[in-house]
Amino acid sequence: MLTGRESLLRLIGKRRRSLPNRHLLLSIPTPDSLNLEVEDLISVAGDDGRSSENQAPLDDPSKFSDDLSPSTRKKRRLTQTTLLQSSFWSLSVPKQLEGGPVICTQQQPILDSETSGFSLVQRSEPSDSICCKVDDGSCSPRNEEILETVTLDEANGDAIHTFIVGRKFSDVLNLEIGGNICLLRHPENIKDRNAIKVVSADSEMLGYIPKDISQCLSPLIDEYDLKFEGTITSVPKYSSEAVPIKVVCHKMTSDGWKECEFYEDFKPIWDKVLQAVEHQMQFPPKTTRYQFNFNVILQEVLRSCSHLFTADERTFLESFPSLSEDSQRLFVRLYTRKGPWFRLSNISYHEVSDSFQALKDLTVRGFMSSVKDADELDSQKMKEIIELLNVTELRDILSMNKVFSRGSRKRDLINSFSSCYNDETRINLATMILEKTGLCAKISSTADSLIWRVERLFFLNGEQDLSSFVLLDLGIIKYPSYKCIESEQIFSNRTKLLAYEEAIEVAQLMDESLDSEDSRTVLKCIMISETRIFSSSLDSAHHAAFNCFTGPWVYSKVVLLGVSFLENNKRYNQAAYLLRRLLSCFNCDRRRGYWTVRLSTDLEHMGRPNESLTVAEQGLLDPWVRAGSRVALQRRILRLAKPPRRWKTPTFSNLDENKIPEVTIQGRSLNCEVGMKNRFYGEDGEQCGVEQLALQYYSGEGGGWQGIHTESSIWLTIFGLIMWDILFSDVPGVFQTRFQTAPLDLETESFYLNRKEMIESQLEKVANGMAEEILIISYETNRGTACRGVVWERFTLEELRAAVACVGSVCVASLCRHLAQDYRSWCSGMPDLLLWRFKENGYEGEAKLVEVKSEKDRLSEQQRAWLLLLMDSGFSVEICKVRPLLV
Repeated sequence: MLTGRESLLRLIGKRRRSLPNRHLLLSIPTPDSLNLEVEDLISVAGDDGRSSENQAPLDDPSKFSDDLSPSTRKKRRLTQTTLLQSSFWSLSVPKQLEGGPVICTQQQPILDSETSGFSLVQRSEPSDSICCKVDDGSCSPRNEEILETVTLDEANGDAIHTFIVGRKFSDVLNLEIGGNICLLRHPENIKDRNAIKVVSADSEMLGYIPKDISQCLSPLIDEYDLKFEGTITSVPKYSSEAVPIKVVCHKMTSDGWKECEFYEDFKPIWDKVLQAVEHQMQFPPKTTRYQFNFNVILQEVLRSCSHLFTADERTFLESFPSLSEDSQRLFVRLYTRKGPWFRLSNISYHEVSDSFQALKDLTVRGFMSSVKDADELDSQKMKEIIELLNVTELRDILSMNKVFSRGSRKRDLINSFSSCYNDETRINLATMILEKTGLCAKISSTADSLIWRVERLFFLNGEQDLSSFVLLDLGIIKYPSYKCIESEQIFSNRTKLLAYEEAIEVAQLMDESLDSEDSRTVLKCIMISETRIFSSSLDSAHHAAFNCFTGPWVYSKVVLLGVSFLENNKRYNQAAYLLRRLLSCFNCDRRRGYWTVRLSTDLEHMGRPNESLTVAEQGLLDPWVRAGSRVALQRRILRLAKPPRRWKTPTFSNLDENKIPEVTIQGRSLNCEVGMKNRFYGEDGEQCGVEQLALQYYSGEGGGWQGIHTESSIWLTIFGLIMWDILFSDVPGVFQTRFQTAPLDLETESFYLNRKEMIESQLEKVANGMAEEILIISYETNRGTACRGVVWERFTLEELRAAVACVGSVCVASLCRHLAQDYRSWCSGMPDLLLWRFKENGYEGEAKLVEVKSEKDRLSEQQRAWLLLLMDSGFSVEICKVRPLLV
């Protein structure tokens, strides 16, 4: 994969179905500062980058099969479509996000029960509930039987009207109205320690009560030994749906209950239970949880970012909640599917009672477009809709048109179909296609474009979508607690947003062109991006954490991928030009180090060693060149700065003399092929990698060390745990959404500067021997909560404690300080192994960090930078080289 491709894929995230500016971008004239047309890439330059003779064809599939083949694309993560088809719908609508409240100290939209819509109410106090509440039809007559008011029943105690959810965990399918039930605590539930299960009179498990209620109720049951009994008040049509129930606590009706000494402590908690019940009764758990979440996203974006939409766009989006329940559910279902076209005959969701009418309403309101007449089927639509046909249907159409297919696979049949298509046969073929497919529909381009924008504004990235709500509800992920304190807007005006969106569009065009090996479009995207970063560099006054939401920053990603593309084709002159553009336009950027190293390297490839040396020397004067890039430039200077090119010895001439301790071990090799990960036979005779072989050596004759293969993950985990309260402290503007695992400025200079006093105070505690205590408290308090860099499932608390205790407080403080000051530069490249051993007293210990290399491997500059930094910080480090055992 080309360098920078993976980063671009993360930036793009979910691909847009349609790119509205594609034709305009590709057709408008673009200044060609590169002086490079696609014909210039027909052949590959010689080694010196100046000759065009005897060059290999650019479009030779064999040459680019490794970098440009679609098969090399990074596998997509679990899609929201897959998650929406899971059994998440049996969960309740939570009052707050699991893992703690997200407190928004700003104006919040809440449901206006009189108008059954949204209204803005200024809250005087922070709210810990989900701000957007959507009318999901729960107030309609058909739901009256379960929407009773929570009141005090003097005969039976406080009656709680709630539901049995999680029915998939029960083997009991048939329930009866009036059936007796009781609530039992289930603290062994690994997904929810507060779980309360519902059991029948025969002690059969029927399911659970909703999470938001069990979270408030479980402490009361545990502390006051309350027992709840009740009955089933209604039986739903489907056995897997939520079941309405009513439960009471008879103990609360006993004489003198309110006069008990603990009543004053009990009452506030009980009030929270009643509040959770009341909220849940407004939004009962149904199979439309995804519909609720979609409306939450829509309304929160319209509230906070209304200035980024035109009046027509706002009207269009605000009309969505007024659609029928079926229409809303169908739209969200189809939006989360791949598409772009769907056959009505294949659309079937049990929560959508009339798909045809829902589709009709969506089409009238402009959210979807459909085609049912051959005259409406133009060439582009025909190419897309033919993908909906199965193999049998394609064969039938080809047979009726007497077209012979050379293959039997669907792709072969579609290619054969394309060969017989022309303007004269279009209507005839279109008629045949629609006879097979029936009515076809897709998300309209207007809706697709606006909803894509809404999701992007809500999550602030392209990787999260509606599935993030589902992962949260299923307990797969839990987000930390923090306050969203408004400061400046990320997008202060619509112009900046549209520029950012168009940059994302160019990035997607670049990605698609690399997949299809379309070199002409790749070059067009490079030229567009180069022009736009040159004419519109980043505003230095802009918040550093928000720079990544600007068009020029996105274009810089495209340009860097273009550098890799050109270098791969030995076009070093053009690659160097692009690198100079990046360096001239981004004066304060952590990527300057990598760009400088690449520029110096490309100049050397072009046969310009003097210029290469000058660039490297100037790079060392750049304060933004750090970590591995700085070491790489120093090593280049030591190699190039020799008489007569340079007579003066560099001040860092002892760089290579600062030797890192090494140890060499041998192992029985299974394979030592170039380009493959080396495998060995371990001491137990089992196959293992070099790291496992080294661990076996150090645990035996190497000195009785205990250890784990960690690389950077254990140190990022320790940093996250020790600095947890600082990471999620109240800093304006760094938390914009409720689905963040780190502040937006973590990888910028401002992270340390804005929290310097807090960070230094915490590091002083760490250096004074409190590291292990802080680690334990943070681990126990936040266990399972998502945080950037923290890997809960990989390390036990005992391993983390051993690492901190044996490495030493001063060393841990030094490492955390470097990560706090420059997380981006130091978050990778740590040694492979962490080894420790305790002394006889069992309290004191020592640790060693080891980088493991096979015989033909060498240290990367980032690894070398880490080892030198660790040595300067007092760590014990070592390089372990593994050689095959000579037979």
